[in-house]
Amino acid sequence: MDTPTGLRERHKEQTRNLIFEAASRLFAERGFDAITVARVARAANVSEMTVFNHFPTKEDLVFAKMAFFEERLLDAVRQRPAGVPALEAFRRPIIEGCSNLVAEESAQRIAKAAALIGGSPGLQVREREIVARFTDRLADLLAAETGARSDDVEPRAVAEALMGTHRALVRHVRASVLAGVRGRRLASSARSQARRAFARLEGGFADYATKED
Repeated sequence: MDTPTGLRERHKEQTRNLIFEAASRLFAERGFDAITVARVARAANVSEMTVFNHFPTKEDLVFAKMAFFEERLLDAVRQRPAGVPALEAFRRPIIEGCSNLVAEESAQRIAKAAALIGGSPGLQVREREIVARFTDRLADLLAAETGARSDDVEPRAVAEALMGTHRALVRHVRASVLAGVRGRRLASSARSQARRAFARLEGGFADYATKED
């Protein structure tokens, strides 16, 4: 039996998904800049305040899933077992996630996001801000684990390389989808590109930030 807390959390998640889907549909139809938060609220049959409770900014309505995945990457590094280097932990969910690209709905979602972001300078700025924020957090995590000084460049350089590789793969996938690549071909291409890129990094810092017991 669901507890009151469990029911509230489930309702909260359902409302969040409803708002996100309504916003995604409207943005795809009219473009990001043409749609107001009030319009999203009406489409989702909720108040504007409810929208802002779940998505603090209008841009968050676009990048919620992206931020969720970036958070997963940080968790993968933070929670990795002893003896596992940061690179390996960071790489694993990215390569495993390539399997999800087989689904046609994934390609459709990526195509819509690519068109939406590509048509809005504001969204392009926001995407760069999100990437920068998660890169900062990854650098701080690596610095804390390795005992680096606050002015040490090494953890920052590693974080930039890891996140840069991830984002390069995102750009590759978006471009491939817009070029008509779909299904297993898309997943295979993304997986191959990810493995090659991370293998190149591995030659430089495969043993960096190997977690100790």
